[in-house]
Amino acid sequence: MKITSVESFHLDDNLAIVRVRTDDGHEGWGQTSPYHAELTVQVLHSIVAPFFIGRDPWDWEALVDELTRRSHKSYGTLFWRALCGVDTAVYDLLGKSVGRPVYQLLGGAVRTSIPVYGSSLRRDITPEDEAERLIALREERGFRAFKIKVAEMMGRDTDPWLRRSSELVRVVRRELGPDVVLHADGNGGYSAPEAIRMGRLLEELDFGHFEEPCAWNELESTAEVARVLDIPVAGGEQDNVLEQFHRMIAMRAVDIVQPDIGYIGGMARARKVVQMAEAAGMVATPHAANQSLIQVFTLHLAASQPAISAFQEWNIEPFPWVDGVYGPMPEVIDGEVALTNAPGWGIEILPEFLASARTEVTR
Repeated sequence: MKITSVESFHLDDNLAIVRVRTDDGHEGWGQTSPYHAELTVQVLHSIVAPFFIGRDPWDWEALVDELTRRSHKSYGTLFWRALCGVDTAVYDLLGKSVGRPVYQLLGGAVRTSIPVYGSSLRRDITPEDEAERLIALREERGFRAFKIKVAEMMGRDTDPWLRRSSELVRVVRRELGPDVVLHADGNGGYSAPEAIRMGRLLEELDFGHFEEPCAWNELESTAEVARVLDIPVAGGEQDNVLEQFHRMIAMRAVDIVQPDIGYIGGMARARKVVQMAEAAGMVATPHAANQSLIQVFTLHLAASQPAISAFQEWNIEPFPWVDGVYGPMPEVIDGEVALTNAPGWGIEILPEFLASARTEVTR
């Protein structure tokens, strides 16, 4: 089996779908990381895809390692976003070629029903309205956990409006009651002292974890927050270098490790991070903030890895640009998403999307 072509399909700058084909007639579908699709496709066809033409996809992890070593001067978010597209298409291809779901290729099923938390992305909503919509989602889909946004994203100790974050966490806890798990995401909005102050309030309100309290690239600040607070601190979604994850884990800068399959370069590299966390006795909760195929990939990773044992992220916001790209869309029922034993990712790219998309191919 040899890879003969890598194709990309995209409508706009939100995402690109990738198809990989082999000389014996197999094919698989993947996706680049969301956003910056125009530039990502250029990197995909100029740097990433040519390396894999003529190579055996069953050597996949070795090939990814070889590419990353040879491409050290190309490192950066667009490189990893592009690699994700090929990587995830290859896993789909391999799974379909043997009639197995991807999670079995990753080590086998630890679980096939994944508990998820409803992840709010809104900072423009009042505490009362946020609580109201979370209660409605709990009744509709059975969510037992949610995550809400505090601070301004990378905001240097600012709030969308005065005292919004402190009021939000109090109101949501009061309205949803003590039996719902609540997480708070700072998106790098605090300095270490302010993060510790907010963290104390979250501890008082029995929140589950405090995500990205400080700017992602200020690892020492996050480590200080994790050292002082009792609430688990989560982070890692922005990082894409394996050695940085090793440093993060070794210095206990976080308690919960959060690689994003799209940002880190695909499944092969994300699984290495999760296994680093497992070896260190830490929990992993991969980042997956929208309804693109990254969400599907993350379900398979969660199904196969013992360290991914907590509620996993599940976006609750509408993303119209994902509509009409793939199906069936996974559903939350009683707070969980069930995986089938369908081969590959268990989804199909919709022909209407392919017919309207712009295409490029590397052969």
